[in-house]
Amino acid sequence: MRPEAEQPDRNAGLDAPRGTLIGARLVVCPTPIGNLEDITLRVLSALREADVVACEDTRRTRVLLDRYGVSAKLVSYHEHNEEARSGELVEQMLAGSVVALVSDAGMPLVSDPGYVLVRACVAAGLEVEVLPGPSAAIAALVASALPSDSWRFAGFLPRKKGELRRALGEPGGTLVAFESPKRVPGTLALLAELDPARDVAVCRELTKAHEEVVRGRAAELAARYDGKPPKGEVVLVIAGPPDAGDAPTEDALAAVRKLIDAGAKPRAAASVVSDLTGTNANALYRSVTGA
Repeated sequence: MRPEAEQPDRNAGLDAPRGTLIGARLVVCPTPIGNLEDITLRVLSALREADVVACEDTRRTRVLLDRYGVSAKLVSYHEHNEEARSGELVEQMLAGSVVALVSDAGMPLVSDPGYVLVRACVAAGLEVEVLPGPSAAIAALVASALPSDSWRFAGFLPRKKGELRRALGEPGGTLVAFESPKRVPGTLALLAELDPARDVAVCRELTKAHEEVVRGRAAELAARYDGKPPKGEVVLVIAGPPDAGDAPTEDALAAVRKLIDAGAKPRAAASVVSDLTGTNANALYRSVTGA
């Protein structure tokens, strides 16, 4: 390790407006999405050292802090007081305070409050430090077994049917979104109407005692949840729609039909030809079955 005198100054090059003390900053701290043991050592350290912890629900955050013996001053910071509270917190940081920001679960700003405060800190020239940690969106994407090389997060899916239809049909790789349990059957039914062969994963109660990941085609899962909404918090992971360029060639279609005539099931035949030709398997399946 280099001598202390040679350690880099984390605030080097950062102007300290209006008398800001060195070290004053905002620390964004992700918290467990279900299992309290998922909190990181760095987050615990940041919460212990912070002058104030801004949180959505002080009662919920206090449960987490009590679990680990963290005594911290808590202030509420939620969607109804973001504007006013952000100004107050920025003033405290300009006076030298360290503020930790948490949400009820997961990473602040990801479908949770925090954007207004981060923007205000950047505008004021304050340092914003983001710590890594639990995220329901990332956990669901990995658990879905769907492509993760290209994906997009949509937050909560829109309620209006027209907007939801557009969201489900947008290109951009795998779609990850939060959804109300009561709306899951309707969302899956609409997806099955648009593309019954689309791959989907319904990820429920991630990291909790009743965690469940159900994978299948849109039509299959729409039937499974018809009139039977899942319980708990849900993340939907949906394969991206086939690109226009995925339209199968006549030779590929002929190969699929030949396999079906020989006794293969349509889905298996489409998969084999897809592996051999690179043609989208769902596009092949829909073309030969009319689904």
